Amino acid sequence: MAEDEEFSLFAEEVKGIRPLKKTEVYLGKKQGETDFQARQKAALEGKFEDKNYLSKDYVERVDPNDMLEFKRSGVQDGVFKRLRQGKYGVESRLDLHRRTVEEARREVFQFTQDCMNHDIRVGIIVHGKGDRTPENQATLKSYINKWLRDIDEVMAFHSAQRYHGGLGAVYVLFKKSEKARLENWERHQKR
Repeated sequence: MAEDEEFSLFAEEVKGIRPLKKTEVYLGKKQGETDFQARQKAALEGKFEDKNYLSKDYVERVDPNDMLEFKRSGVQDGVFKRLRQGKYGVESRLDLHRRTVEEARREVFQFTQDCMNHDIRVGIIVHGKGDRTPENQATLKSYINKWLRDIDEVMAFHSAQRYHGGLGAVYVLFKKSEKARLENWERHQKR
């Protein structure tokens, strides 16, 4: 095809197209914000979001009076029973009263990371029952039920005993760290 023919075809295709006015173009930045500030803000937000994989989507609602319980395969029945009965010492606590779902999402993720970094085996998350919200939604309780199942480091969880918050709190059993596993293995090898 000759150059003139190509140009004619191109001209035919773009016939009727008009240039956009500056007011019609979205540049992706706020008034007074420089490109550098916008990029830095996006990078910081993106970096934070990439790490926290907990869902913000709709979750199946639980009733304020439902008992929460979950156990991964491999967790012994006796260990789960002791967790359920509140017989393990609670080493760490997170209180989510008056938190939004997004705040709770960030705090639960950080709480899990902190517990793993400090070799904490049992923690408690106080989420409230949600029976004082409009229509008894139990929103945070529902999200906790979903999030804890999605976190690989959580081996089991169960609604707490009355003296620890009852149906408004949950005991969480975390995976042993590699360091704790090795120490446990060495202790049993010496017997």
